[in-house]
Amino acid sequence: MPLANITRVEKFSSCHRLHSNNLSNEENLKIFGKCNNKNGHGHNYKVEVTVKGLIDEKTGMVMNVADLKKYIDIAVMEPLDHKNLDLDVPYFKNHVSTTENVAIFIWQSLKDVMHNPNLLYKVKLFETDKNIVVYKGE
Repeated sequence: MPLANITRVEKFSSCHRLHSNNLSNEENLKIFGKCNNKNGHGHNYKVEVTVKGLIDEKTGMVMNVADLKKYIDIAVMEPLDHKNLDLDVPYFKNHVSTTENVAIFIWQSLKDVMHNPNLLYKVKLFETDKNIVVYKGE
């Protein structure tokens, strides 16, 4: 059976403040600079979710793209789009809302809602055109 990857792309907007409660205010400012602004700042994120698996002989698909879209809507769009990550998403009460941690949150959320979570291969998160994180559950 041949293997294939399927990638679905979505965009969402969120705001956050890079700030760690494990650091002093001075350390936070030194490490995070202007991203530590007490009023936060926003991003128009782009996320690419890739699944990998065998192509089913009957359907000709690894996964129905409509199902992948539904999983992304539940795991990404509903909890993150037009939200303040630090105030609206409980995960970020204990995790700094870096792009790395947002990618991990997305990975874990997708695993929780997917019918076959073993198909999840990669989450690629664009904070900007120049700042990109790839997470593969490692």
